[in-house]
Amino acid sequence: MFVILGASGKTGGATAAALRKAGRPVRAVVRDPARAGALQALGCEIAIADVRDKTALVKAMTGATAVQVFCPTSEHAVDAVGDMRRAIASVGDALDLARPAAVLAISDYGAEHSTGTGVTGLFHELEQRMRRIASAHVVLRSAEHMENWSRLIPVAAQTGMLPSLHHPVTKYFPTVSSADVGVIAAQLLLSSATFERSGGVIHAEGPSRYTVTDVAQVLGDLLDSAINAFELLREQWQPTLARGVGESYARLVTEMYDAHNAGHIGAQEGVDDIRYGQTSLHDALKPYVTALLATQASQTGALAGGVLR
Repeated sequence: MFVILGASGKTGGATAAALRKAGRPVRAVVRDPARAGALQALGCEIAIADVRDKTALVKAMTGATAVQVFCPTSEHAVDAVGDMRRAIASVGDALDLARPAAVLAISDYGAEHSTGTGVTGLFHELEQRMRRIASAHVVLRSAEHMENWSRLIPVAAQTGMLPSLHHPVTKYFPTVSSADVGVIAAQLLLSSATFERSGGVIHAEGPSRYTVTDVAQVLGDLLDSAINAFELLREQWQPTLARGVGESYARLVTEMYDAHNAGHIGAQEGVDDIRYGQTSLHDALKPYVTALLATQASQTGALAGGVLR
């Protein structure tokens, strides 16, 4: 039995789908029962548990051969750091009690650094907690997810401009589709060799590295419109971020991109096990652009219909 925390997310869902395709039993752990439909359709057993509920997690992990751990960051929490730390403590304590044979923890590029990396520093704390569990464990560090750019697609479509916290916009950086991370995780879970060296670190990134200028080009091709990338001024980062997330989380993201731009977030030196996904940036962003264009067409049609009536 493979137990997948955060199974309703893109990464966890992809892991569950790959394991089911391989004919393996999966217990998908979700917080919201309303998001379990697709997982049930795959043939997954469903367990309802919040990552901060240790008792529910132990119940969900009972009888597991392996557990995939994911601790989501809370973008709107008043105290994003405290909230993540509570989740890490809950998951760690549940693993201590359930004692599955193996644990795969989804982490972040740059998590080897203990300070100065914002959001990524919380994944350092997750990795440190995993080192204290009795189960054999491996950490899968993910590069920045390609899908993060989807939040800026409406801005790019409306203004022809793509703001970036990556400075300069010509700098190459590793990125990966969240679904590819899930597929790579499933491959690791299915391999008997994965957990032979407990405490190992594996990296996951996409088939190519990109610049923000490349991202703008991809969006321009998908939108059939010229998109220009520009560096958002440092003093504008936090107030701009705080329009969509809580101030606590915005501070963490600001610190993370300071570390990114200083060259501190990447594949760890001396750790040469990098797994590469198959999905290009174009293919990762295409569904979001298609959805936006469909929405715009629907709104235009509704407006025209109202005028005609």
